[in-house]
Amino acid sequence: MKTLKILFPGLACILLAACGLSETASTTAAIAAAKAREIEQGKQQMEQVKQQIDAANQQAEAQRKAIESVAQ
Repeated sequence: MKTLKILFPGLACILLAACGLSETASTTAAIAAAKAREIEQGKQQMEQVKQQIDAANQQAEAQRKAIESVAQ
């Protein structure tokens, strides 16, 4: 009976600690998933900006060619 009184609190502490570790792991996984989404959104925004820059460069090139053809 005395052994049970000693083991039970120890077992309870171990179980509670395991719950804390589990919660920490799930929180870490959620944060990692959120960061992965942020990275993907950043990549998409970077691609959009690149496309906008390319479009602006093409427009500038077309304007340059038009000015050159008028100047000749």
